[in-house]
Amino acid sequence: MKMSHADMQNEALAGHLLDQYAGRIARSRRPYILGLSGLQGSGKSTLARVMKAQAEARGWATEVLSLDDFYYARSDREALARDVHPLLRSRGVPGTHEIELLMSVLAALPYASDKLPVTHPRFDKGRDTRFSPSRWPRTTRPPRLVIVEGWALGIRPQLQAALARPINELERKEDPDGSWRHWVNKQLRGYQPLWRKFDALIVLQAPSWEIVRRWRGEQEQDLLARHAPLAMDETAMERFLAHFERLSRHALATLPALADTCVEYDDDRHVTGLSHG
Repeated sequence: MKMSHADMQNEALAGHLLDQYAGRIARSRRPYILGLSGLQGSGKSTLARVMKAQAEARGWATEVLSLDDFYYARSDREALARDVHPLLRSRGVPGTHEIELLMSVLAALPYASDKLPVTHPRFDKGRDTRFSPSRWPRTTRPPRLVIVEGWALGIRPQLQAALARPINELERKEDPDGSWRHWVNKQLRGYQPLWRKFDALIVLQAPSWEIVRRWRGEQEQDLLARHAPLAMDETAMERFLAHFERLSRHALATLPALADTCVEYDDDRHVTGLSHG
């Protein structure tokens, strides 16, 4: 079967990234933790899968952990919506992930064995809640490489002054006093210890927020065409993405300077630049 341009690009990019970090991975006395950060629709999950396959072909036991799998279950988010703010019903923003669980999985992986298997959650986006623990992946050997991929990896809290004005209609209408965005920004402080666990951070840099919206919309169109449960129409998609806009714009502006490697994409997801810090 002929490979698509996207597949060939991912294969080449994965190989280059593994080459870049190979020496450090080989010298590390514990699992080397690589953060892979990209906004919605940037292809980070696919790239992480290709990197895992190539790393294992090199003889490196590799685990991929997705930040998305650590979303709180729907019932927990309903409690947040009731107790803190109604906008927390939607998964996505800082404060809707169980970061402590992800940290404990990372801490346990170096000791994984048949007697001490390490499990981690899987999130079912079709049902908007976690799969039952019986379906969680099990790791029974210490990995050489751990790839943590997610949409917000590495971002730091915004300055208080940046929170003053709403950024879109959702914030204007449903967070007029700013209490939701202030709470989310405060939760982001609790993510910083996770970011510090990364031995290196790779950022997949989209051209703009407008392009991110387009990419994510294309993904949803594919889901609608397949009649996937909970697939969103255009109106629902716009509202969902509005939850992410503030921190996505913040990520686009600030993450390249914090990255060990920055991969730049054009509007059609072709790699146009690659730089190592």
